[in-house]
Amino acid sequence: MKILVALSGGVDSSTVAHMLKADGHELMGVRFTLWSDPLAPALSQVLPSKCCNAETASRAKRTADALKIPYHIVDLEKEFKEHVVDPFLEGFRQGSTPNPCIRCNRQIKFGKLLELMKGFGCEKLATGHYARVATETHADGTSMHLLLEAVDRAKDQSYYLYGLTQEQLKFVFFPLGGMMKRDVLALAKEFGVPLPDAYQESQDLCFFPEKHPKEFLKRYLADCMQPGKIVRRDGTMMGEHEGLPLYTVGQRRGLKVGGLSIPLEVVAKNPEKNELIVSDKGTEKRQSIGLREIRWVSWMPPENEHVPFSYRTRSLGSKKSGKLLFQGSTGTFVFDEEESPLASGQSLVLYRGQEIVGGAVMEM
Repeated sequence: MKILVALSGGVDSSTVAHMLKADGHELMGVRFTLWSDPLAPALSQVLPSKCCNAETASRAKRTADALKIPYHIVDLEKEFKEHVVDPFLEGFRQGSTPNPCIRCNRQIKFGKLLELMKGFGCEKLATGHYARVATETHADGTSMHLLLEAVDRAKDQSYYLYGLTQEQLKFVFFPLGGMMKRDVLALAKEFGVPLPDAYQESQDLCFFPEKHPKEFLKRYLADCMQPGKIVRRDGTMMGEHEGLPLYTVGQRRGLKVGGLSIPLEVVAKNPEKNELIVSDKGTEKRQSIGLREIRWVSWMPPENEHVPFSYRTRSLGSKKSGKLLFQGSTGTFVFDEEESPLASGQSLVLYRGQEIVGGAVMEM
């Protein structure tokens, strides 16, 4: 089979290429050049924890050379900036906390990779993601492609893939989805995959060098960084914030409000008044959350009915249960047990056992 392999230069994608080559497949390798922050401090432009740096680019090329496979570098800086970075910044400007990885997977990684796969005449696309795809055949002969969690729950990335379509899943292949990470590393060593001296996983957000987005947001949203009040629901002033985009709902650290027996947590933002609203940790709960941009992976439940689902609001968080009521691309999710404050812009992902059924963006 002729397979296009996404080569990031990381251990996982390099191991995938070696596995497929050993199985006798004809391979082509591809790596994207994505946008990275040109305003970042020069000394922090390249960090070993980021997936898009000179070191990983070199390792991707070495892997392709070792396997003697064609290797292409595709410049997607403009598309990445337009479809991932700009919406990320605009979300923070509007007071939400976007998840750029979900948008990147849907529109950049799999959107563009599948275009390239077809253009190169390949039959499948393989990546190093920890997830699984299964095919369910119905009595009438039709089939459906199911997105499943990875066997290694600690490495599972399926939460970020709920935006993939049936047409995309039809061609996607995740060779590592049924493996534990320790076994992947052992296989990498066996194949002679080059490992950095101090191995560490790449960070989710690859387009700025810092570990957290605070400095990146300061560079690009300077007009939104007016200091303002930190207040309780009743208006009691508790301190002063440095700019609303620097905080997210659920945040407990970095508020710089001391001397309290119970720590504070952020429960809401008020952009009109430039106020950050806080409450005593654990005292504010919610029974439901609004949803927008609902997407379904393989099947869609009936509209205008309360449909039970398991859900996650974080990739590696524990599954909880609740009921979805929706119509079209919007709806409400009612939690069986009250939830702590949740950030607008983050995703709620729906499960049926190990299957990822769909997901949506949460909004207050």
